[in-house]
Amino acid sequence: MTNNITINGDVACPSGVYMLRIKVAAPLSVAFGRFRGGRPVAVAAGDYLYVGSAMGRGAVSPAGRLLRHATRSGNRPPHSLRDALLDALRAAGLATPTQQPPREKRLHWHIDYLLDEPAAELSSVTLIRTAAQLESELARRLAEQPGIAPLAAGLGAADVPGETHLFTFQMQGASESIFQLI
Repeated sequence: MTNNITINGDVACPSGVYMLRIKVAAPLSVAFGRFRGGRPVAVAAGDYLYVGSAMGRGAVSPAGRLLRHATRSGNRPPHSLRDALLDALRAAGLATPTQQPPREKRLHWHIDYLLDEPAAELSSVTLIRTAAQLESELARRLAEQPGIAPLAAGLGAADVPGETHLFTFQMQGASESIFQLI
């Protein structure tokens, strides 16, 4: 797999906003935790974008959050870019030389349920190092782009009521310039 990891922004800033690109190889029916009362959501094969932020330390730092996303629960294999992601985070000074991905992952956030599926593969990570709370703004800007639509209203934003942070992404209608939004 090619290295699809981009880290930009204020090199002195230990926090940031990120966008994950996820390729789903086969149609799925996913129960996203308690979202919609635990009723499954149809997830078509295709590309998806997720917007998140990592504004703290430890598990909620960029390294902690992104390595968690690249890990699956139980004995499921991690996402193929996890080792390259760890190397990129170390090179950017966001992970210590001894930091390792989490050994175990408990599904908590909406995105965890999709990323835990074997048919869903994390294909790229874009991180902007910033202290500004840009997650909601980025999600709104993504939603305005042609070829991008919410998978389900409110999905991916359990901690931000009324927002959606998980989107379908169709290249024929969208431009690669969406990755320039952050």
